[in-house]
Amino acid sequence: MNTAQTIREAVAEVERLRQESRDVPDIGRAVAQVKRFQARRFAGTYADLLASGPYALAARFFMEELYSDRDYADRDAQFARIASAVERLFPRDVAETAAGLARLHALTESLDHGMAAVTRLEDDGDVAGYVRAWKSVGRNEDRQKQLETVISIGAELSRLTRTPGLRLMLKMMRAPASAAGMSSLQRFLEAGFDTFAKVARTSGGAERFLAIIRDREQRLMRMLSDCDPVACETELRAILGQAR
Repeated sequence: MNTAQTIREAVAEVERLRQESRDVPDIGRAVAQVKRFQARRFAGTYADLLASGPYALAARFFMEELYSDRDYADRDAQFARIASAVERLFPRDVAETAAGLARLHALTESLDHGMAAVTRLEDDGDVAGYVRAWKSVGRNEDRQKQLETVISIGAELSRLTRTPGLRLMLKMMRAPASAAGMSSLQRFLEAGFDTFAKVARTSGGAERFLAIIRDREQRLMRMLSDCDPVACETELRAILGQAR
């Protein structure tokens, strides 16, 4: 499947789920609560990284761009309009990163909607409701795929920082990207490039950061999948208590 087709199919799936939220407002509100809960959870899990240190910027980028409760409708609309232009205007490796982002977004929306469909969280601190939703939905293989896609995007952004001349090329792409309606994608790529360029200044820095993400997320997934509900709730409350 080429990049353009991958992006189109991912955006179409996201739009289908969004239409479901519009048709059934209760689901739309429940999805929003799930996303807010998960954004708080991420802030708690990585409170130490977000506070200071060499990984603060990278953790902030992940929280805002990959684990956020932000409405990505504008970026999705751009993706739908310019799927073919991504391949034409951006280098192949950059286009593949864009396709990975689209796949991740579609999978994340699917998982969030699945949880919203089985349990309505009372608010973004409804730990018991979140645990019930997670265990009811399951889909552990999809959860692992979601995590591996996140890690892959981070690894690819890190690798791109070592491509000679790419940062200058991205800067030169601002005008044509804007003219083609790709300003949101352009912003993501530049922010990701600059973030991982800073992390990569320390030898092995990007690899260590991504290893932290993988280890903590896998631990959380194992806990939510295997622990009894009371233990899960206790652990999650502790995590939320760390959120800033």
